[in-house]
Amino acid sequence: MRNKIVLVTGAASGIGKKIAEKFLQEGAVVVIADLDKNRATAVAEELTRRGGKAVSLAMDVTQELQVDQGFEEIAKTIGPIDVLVSNAGIQHIDPIDKLKFSDWKKMLAVHLDGAFLTTRACLRSMYTSKRGGAIIYIGSVHSKEASALKAPYVTAKHGLEGLCKVVAKEGAAHGVRANLICPGFVRTPLVDKQIPEQAKTLGISEERVIKEIMLKETVDGEFTTEEDVANAVLFFASFDSNALTGQSLVVSHGWCMQ
Repeated sequence: MRNKIVLVTGAASGIGKKIAEKFLQEGAVVVIADLDKNRATAVAEELTRRGGKAVSLAMDVTQELQVDQGFEEIAKTIGPIDVLVSNAGIQHIDPIDKLKFSDWKKMLAVHLDGAFLTTRACLRSMYTSKRGGAIIYIGSVHSKEASALKAPYVTAKHGLEGLCKVVAKEGAAHGVRANLICPGFVRTPLVDKQIPEQAKTLGISEERVIKEIMLKETVDGEFTTEEDVANAVLFFASFDSNALTGQSLVVSHGWCMQ
């Protein structure tokens, strides 16, 4: 990964930040793309102080012009992207009969529109540079299975697997690989927010949400870690062969075995 240019969306916190740190440790130039400009700048400065090079990029992945201009800016100032990690995401908890259409659309916009827009911009850059590269999507066990109260999230994460496979088919002739990481529950701020929400909706304690819902199907009752996910992303990014493209890797402590 030395001197490779890696753009990670939603990289100012949680899984995205850990992925950025992992690539920085491997010698990559990392672009911290995030909706929160100030937070992205702070993370880029923090990682640069540790050694290596990280730059920030304010990006709302649902905005076509902003995405396209962001990729153009990086190409002009640093160089063409070698690895895209499509990680930006949000969550919403509601049963379908109470789910607002606006919340449904917002969820799909961030997860699917965002993945499409960043993928399209990245492919244009990769095809022009003729350097090939890797696109890695952060899906979920919910790319494979369903859970109550998460209709738009499950729908979006299933959609990412389909997009990944199409990109693998189309990108192969250009040396571009696409793969999907499917983590189980990772103890991020996003998950921490879900715990009390589900407890309230289901009328149970937060401890029961963790043990009986989130980690019930794992083999050891443990959360997947940010480090686990980052290592899986690095594996796909550094596997420089079409032998491994269009694939999904479930990282879930045995919750989902496929």
